Amino acid sequence: MPRPLLIAQLSDLHLGATEEEADPLARLQTVVEAVLALPNPVDAVLVSGDVSDDGSEESYRLARSALARFECPVHVLPGNHDDRARLRTTFGLPGTGAEPINYSVQVGPLRLVLLDSNVPGQDPGRFGPRDLAWLDVTLGEEPKRPTLLALHHTPLSTGLPGWDAINLGPAEIEALGEVVARQPQLRAIVGGHLHRIATASLVGCRVLSAPSTYLQARPDFDFDDEDVEMVGPPGFALHVLTDGVLSCQVEMLSGA
Repeated sequence: MPRPLLIAQLSDLHLGATEEEADPLARLQTVVEAVLALPNPVDAVLVSGDVSDDGSEESYRLARSALARFECPVHVLPGNHDDRARLRTTFGLPGTGAEPINYSVQVGPLRLVLLDSNVPGQDPGRFGPRDLAWLDVTLGEEPKRPTLLALHHTPLSTGLPGWDAINLGPAEIEALGEVVARQPQLRAIVGGHLHRIATASLVGCRVLSAPSTYLQARPDFDFDDEDVEMVGPPGFALHVLTDGVLSCQVEMLSGA
């Protein structure tokens, strides 16, 4: 049996955050060590946004240093807390300045497509027509290769009013679904933003929101804004491709 392809997904690092007792850098370092300690080495790392909490140069420098422990490629997306230009410069991402960071890479037999769902200065996610057109064309270039789509704002509803209000809206989810429906090679759509493990499907394609490397949001369905309580250990997701079949798994670090 061939060795599976492994991609570790880290999300919502929030380096520079100070409002909680937990240290986001220490927790990121704990997650990095946990990934490195897995029985099998990962082939790539996906970082699905909110690398920084404040968009500062120092937070990106710290993130790059921590992620440099990985000997495999590290593919980074911006989140709503990130500064695109600084993130792009720090990690050598394609494009220029503050324009959307959309790109695709090949990880062994898997194609990883990264879509920027952010609107500068706003928490909710949105796609412009050009971004969705880019996604449609990019996905269509390799219709037979197993593909993983990554974005920061996960296209699902949690029932948590505060989070759903700052996630993708129904119109954005519907528009994304129209593109996804034309791409049967998509094995999953993954992201973060919610600081929770959550799953759903979009026109038959599975959707996973990965845990944060920092803190998780409690499932309090009475909150009507984003000021939900953040508690709990860090975690990460692991995406495993075997003979074209993708399994999405989650590791929580209870001792962190």
